[in-house]
Amino acid sequence: LFRCESIFLKTHWVLVIMDQFTRHIIVFGEHAGDVDGPALCRMFNKAAIGKGVPAISALIMIPYSAIIGEGQSADTEIEEIKTVPHVPISHPFTERLVGTIRREYLDEFLFWNGHDLEQKLEEFQDYYNAHRVHQALNLKTPTEAAGKELPTPANLENYAWNSHCRRLFQTPVAA
Repeated sequence: LFRCESIFLKTHWVLVIMDQFTRHIIVFGEHAGDVDGPALCRMFNKAAIGKGVPAISALIMIPYSAIIGEGQSADTEIEEIKTVPHVPISHPFTERLVGTIRREYLDEFLFWNGHDLEQKLEEFQDYYNAHRVHQALNLKTPTEAAGKELPTPANLENYAWNSHCRRLFQTPVAA
């Protein structure tokens, strides 16, 4: 969960769900304004509906007890794994992902409203999962690490450039 501002300086909260083993971004959720427990649940449900989110058996909770409230997940079947309070580096995968989203994308593009932010995050999700290689994954994309489609090997004699995220990123493809 992280915060960003629109071009009109309106606060938007972004919920990101990531598979920490494959670094695959599963889904983003967005909410304008203040976030409380019910708003966070609506963000999660809105993001998960129709996007094929797999069953979640464990959820790492960065301590936002003021937002979520104590024991909110006690009535669900999801195991809650709490991290150390006031230690932002206690979960390096999510902190790195949020930093990457901010530095490489949201700092480069302004957004108008929640719908525009959702569209831009979907573009980034496609780029991040299918085209951006990760050193921790032996230079594989998260999609490859999850065991899904492998890209066509490029012929170095004949190639073209594929644009992503409104031409912010370029990747070579076999032509």
